[in-house]
Amino acid sequence: MTAPGSCKGPVIAFYSLSLSLRVDGIKSLFAGTVAIRERCYAAAHDWEAIMIGIKSIASYVPLAGVDNYAQGAKFDKNEDFILGKIGSAFLPRKGADQETSDLCVEAVNALFANNPDLKRESIDVLIVVTQNGDDEGLPHTAAIVQDKLGLPTTVAAFDLSLGCSGYVYGIYAIKGFMEATGLKNGLLVTADPYSKIVDPDDRNTTMLFGDAATATWMGEDAPWQLGKAKFGTDGSGAPHLKVTDGVFFMNGRQVFNFALVKVPAHLHELLDESGLTGSDIDAYCIHQGSAAIVDAVARRFEGEPEKFIKDMLETGNTVSSSIPLLLEKHVLGSSWKRVAISGFGVGLSWGSAILHRP
Repeated sequence: MTAPGSCKGPVIAFYSLSLSLRVDGIKSLFAGTVAIRERCYAAAHDWEAIMIGIKSIASYVPLAGVDNYAQGAKFDKNEDFILGKIGSAFLPRKGADQETSDLCVEAVNALFANNPDLKRESIDVLIVVTQNGDDEGLPHTAAIVQDKLGLPTTVAAFDLSLGCSGYVYGIYAIKGFMEATGLKNGLLVTADPYSKIVDPDDRNTTMLFGDAATATWMGEDAPWQLGKAKFGTDGSGAPHLKVTDGVFFMNGRQVFNFALVKVPAHLHELLDESGLTGSDIDAYCIHQGSAAIVDAVARRFEGEPEKFIKDMLETGNTVSSSIPLLLEKHVLGSSWKRVAISGFGVGLSWGSAILHRP
């Protein structure tokens, strides 16, 4: 006769084994289900692997403009000041009959002309970086540009309200938007004609700004990829660059100090966090605020100041267009492998990034 409870051990062992097998089976089934779902999701969304980068850049710079030597004479400024501090002998100006959207259209049409394989009907998204849009700013300029260019009505189109930091923010905004939604071809357009808001009698601003527009084709299989980026904002500095009653005001000294303190340190932080040193960077394309700002930032950076490109003699400060103008002219056709960009200004806002060949 079996003693009471003598089967307790085997029974518990049996149930433990059974439970273990059932749990393992459920785990295997769950893992298999997840794997199947992930494979199906990836198959249905093969765009996840797409890496969006810069494929091409084109620009539009009006031929008409202002002779800065004539303006300098008006304000008793000599050539040393005009070239050494301002950095611009000529400031392009849009025509009286041209709106911001017209500048955008000219730049995009130049991009299409340079890239015959890029078709209007293939454009998926259009972002316009501007704070001086058409008329009163409503509707958004991107919608007007879409219509003037004859782009499909399936295009996503919106504005990005940023100034001199706008291009750096813009390329990452459009990259993220495209990669998240599986879009193939995007246009990032910059156009901020300050001639609409600058007082021609204000010696602090009228000798600085030129009108221009750029168009950047963002897509897959791009020769330039976007690396690490850093951004920042300090709204307490808003009064230093602002518009009141349609007229632009700039506290030049405060803006200069901001750039000198913030930009070199920001670039060093970016390099450190990217595991890079100054020797890894072929060139620095920073916002062309003025010759004085570019020179001062290059000196403060303390490392190969000759790598900082300065090119604003015939364009002036073109706000969000200054960096893509440099990239178009000096970088895209070069043999360089890695460049750093940095935009800074209205906000106060700043952004720096690494661009590299894959």
